[in-house]
Amino acid sequence: MKNIAIGSDHAGFDLKQVLVKHLENNGWTVQDCGPASSDRVDYPDYAHKVAELVTQGNVICGVLICGSGNGVCMTANKHQGVRAGLAWDTELASLAKEHNNANVICLPARYISEDKGIEILDAYINANFEGGRHEQRVEKIEG
Repeated sequence: MKNIAIGSDHAGFDLKQVLVKHLENNGWTVQDCGPASSDRVDYPDYAHKVAELVTQGNVICGVLICGSGNGVCMTANKHQGVRAGLAWDTELASLAKEHNNANVICLPARYISEDKGIEILDAYINANFEGGRHEQRVEKIEG
């Protein structure tokens, strides 16, 4: 199963479109949770949709994009079982998966280029959770 959910707000719309195309070209089935245009929207509406698909197990992981990445990250992390991480470079994206078993990656569209967004997404997707000493820490996240 190579299913992934993606959502953004208006600030992240253009980057979302680029990432959807990139994912589809690389064999992913993409569930685009919106929005459908760059008209002003509220990021929580789309972050909740992606987070729900992740928690229901309908997708392997999620991608969220807004201006800073912070709003979508905060919203997604309100969902039990979601571990969303904010990444503005490839190392942070890899570490979010390797050490924190992030199942949602959040990108700051106003601070990265489209090419950088693709690099960050690929780093996240290609990383694997290391388990080991990180496992007990991740278990403590849920409380």
